[in-house]
Amino acid sequence: MEVDHWTVVVWRGSLQFLGLLLLISLVYRQRTFEVFRSIGTLGLLLAAVFCFSTILFIISVSYTLVANTLVILASAPFFAAVFSLIFLKEAVGRHTWIAIFVAFAGIALLTLDSSGSGSLMGDLAALGVATLMGAYFTIVRASREVNMIPAMAVSGVMAASVALPFAAFPMMSETQMLAGGAMGFIVAPLSFALITIGPRYLPAPEVSLLLLIETVLGPLWVWMVISEEPGFYSLVGGAVVVVTLFVHSMYSLHRYRQRKAFST
Repeated sequence: MEVDHWTVVVWRGSLQFLGLLLLISLVYRQRTFEVFRSIGTLGLLLAAVFCFSTILFIISVSYTLVANTLVILASAPFFAAVFSLIFLKEAVGRHTWIAIFVAFAGIALLTLDSSGSGSLMGDLAALGVATLMGAYFTIVRASREVNMIPAMAVSGVMAASVALPFAAFPMMSETQMLAGGAMGFIVAPLSFALITIGPRYLPAPEVSLLLLIETVLGPLWVWMVISEEPGFYSLVGGAVVVVTLFVHSMYSLHRYRQRKAFST
């Protein structure tokens, strides 16, 4: 889009709200207001968490490599494990703690490409997003009986409202408007709706494993389309994080299937 990050947040948040409102209205019709009201206090908390994660995400990709942002974001399930332990009293296995420490070593290696530059701010913003996404997964798990897709629509309004006073709104070309429209009205609403539905039907290890696809494909898309090449430490650190997450997810999935087979 080639505009400041606050303007991107306004575009993304506003169109995210409109896209999800349209989707919810088509599915629930006369029950749309009731579905929004049913999210309750936890839904508003979820919306606020996602609002600030959206803002930090836009700041991150504005200041650092997209590859860095996505690799750091891949650590979100580990934050979810810690938050689940604290707030939901769910035990965290030893293999998860080992994976957490190894993954954060990979993230520390990744940031060596950013040290001494403005992109370190982007890496730290991405770490903030990962923390908030961990909280997001925990809240979704705590309220999995409730449809929280409307909370994603509310978060779009919140994000746009926070960013509006700082946005510049320059004259934009058709290409910029098309990019903003595709991101805010199609990609963001559909992806957020699906990522909210997924954990309700799949075990956490499978969700984490599938989310690794973004970490791998995201940098490749950016590399191909806008020629943004990650540095050496970004590639090595990213490889450490992705391999760690893959091994952890496969092991967790194996244990889940063993427990399921034993219980049946």
